[in-house]
Amino acid sequence: MSPGRRMAAGRQRIANAGVIARELEWLDDVIVQRFSEHAAGAAAPGLVAPPPDLAGAAGPYAQLVRDLSLGWAERLVLALALAPHLAPEKLDPFMIQNQSLGRRFTEFGGVQGQVHGGLLPTVQTALFLLAGTGGPRRFLRTGPGFDDHPLILKGILAIEHRHPEEPPQSGVLRATASGLHRLMLGPGHMPKPGPDFPASLVTTPLDWADLILDEATLRQVETVGHWIEHGDTLMRDWGLARRLKPGYRCLFYGPPGTGKTLTASLLGKRHGLPVYRVDLSRLISKWIGETEKNLAALFDQAEDKGWILFFDEGEALFGRRTEAGSANDRAANQQVAYLLQRLEGHPGVAILATNQMAHLDEAFARRFQSAIRFPMPDAEARLRLWRESFQGHGFTLSPEVDFRALADRYELAGGAIINVLRHACLMAVRRHPPVVEAHDILDGIRQELYKSGRSFGG
Repeated sequence: MSPGRRMAAGRQRIANAGVIARELEWLDDVIVQRFSEHAAGAAAPGLVAPPPDLAGAAGPYAQLVRDLSLGWAERLVLALALAPHLAPEKLDPFMIQNQSLGRRFTEFGGVQGQVHGGLLPTVQTALFLLAGTGGPRRFLRTGPGFDDHPLILKGILAIEHRHPEEPPQSGVLRATASGLHRLMLGPGHMPKPGPDFPASLVTTPLDWADLILDEATLRQVETVGHWIEHGDTLMRDWGLARRLKPGYRCLFYGPPGTGKTLTASLLGKRHGLPVYRVDLSRLISKWIGETEKNLAALFDQAEDKGWILFFDEGEALFGRRTEAGSANDRAANQQVAYLLQRLEGHPGVAILATNQMAHLDEAFARRFQSAIRFPMPDAEARLRLWRESFQGHGFTLSPEVDFRALADRYELAGGAIINVLRHACLMAVRRHPPVVEAHDILDGIRQELYKSGRSFGG
């Protein structure tokens, strides 16, 4: 980054910090007002303190307020969710004790964290600030307006229901990690994997020229790239949005190690798009409804970012539906149906990779624009994989190494050949000078064949 751009970014961060500071001061004024009303036993007539004017303010926080057309109520909830992170002392009044009962006031809501010493606001806390404790407004608190709000749907805020059997107002209202990044740094940030974003960025040091696929597979992969480059033209300028569903859904299938993950990574690298591998261990939950909630958070955050979503070993999530003989069967079928719905509406590129095509739900095949088979490489492709994998490193090859013979004799995928390279290098690095011997490679091949249940045969 040039010095000029660094200075401009620094000025924007300072301006953004000032905007957030004013919002938190306004939150403090509202808290004082609500507690004064509560002490006097008066109903909440509205807000005496108006929110700060952000019409000309710079920075991602003010921009988000404008983009989502947030009113005073949404801004108040947003400031409340930020307070534990940026100004936890402003929520200390909620810790006051009801002397007659010897505990905190239930109408204030909030919980105390295990490590965080201050208050973590709940939906009840937000409702108290929005409407106080007076009269008929309390009835309105049980209605909609939180779970389906854009701040939730866009992944800025989340409601964490720690105990599903308790009233929904007891859910903890919090800013997500990606939401905090967006409010501080803007929408172009790269989210970190975690509970709020069950995916991780996939990168590769290789380039498109390093991709070794047969011609038929490569042509199909390049079609995905054509959509990335020209999809907007087709949908908007050519008017195909009237006929086609948004986005592009692609299925990669074939044996392990045949290049599915590498191809997805290189598609993103070639076209300047981040590729996020979805972490199914974080996505799938044993609790009914939680998997759909996690899917919603994932798709909502990726919706307008231009990311490529890569679902590896997707049969774990996209498996065949079964007869709904139990609550678990019905929940699993509901997950598949919800995923189909979100995939069809996703405007970006989604790639599903599987080693077990037969285990996928048949409904998925009809919803993918392309299904690309990644076969085991033939002898010529294996020869190229052997040669390119073992060149340009800090070792020398023994004259006894015959890549042509290895390629002709042993049917191995690219991933297995890379594992052989690792094994051979571990053997060679202990020698002076480091030489990869033919038996190092043969030992690595033996291990790879045994892993897949095949015999080495000499």
